[in-house]
Amino acid sequence: MSSSVIWIIIGMAIVTYVPRMLPLALFQGKSMPPFLEGILRNVPFAILGALIFPKIFLIQEDIWFGITGAVAALILAFLGANVIVVVLGSIGVLSLYSLIF
Repeated sequence: MSSSVIWIIIGMAIVTYVPRMLPLALFQGKSMPPFLEGILRNVPFAILGALIFPKIFLIQEDIWFGITGAVAALILAFLGANVIVVVLGSIGVLSLYSLIF
């Protein structure tokens, strides 16, 4: 492995570590306002939604394939199912969809 690849890996490790370490070091022992804490608690869900939503329409040539899977997942999640149940249920619905259409 060349030295430039090693420096790139070290640089990526630093760039990944610093943004995770700084908030922990700077805000340790301090409490945040409840409003800000509520916003930050929902950030992972917003990012996940932003990553998944566009792919629903691009998963296959048939746009209804993605929409059907998303609707099945939303219904199962709304009913309070576990994440594994939501994923497996959506896969099952899409398997049936593939057999029928």
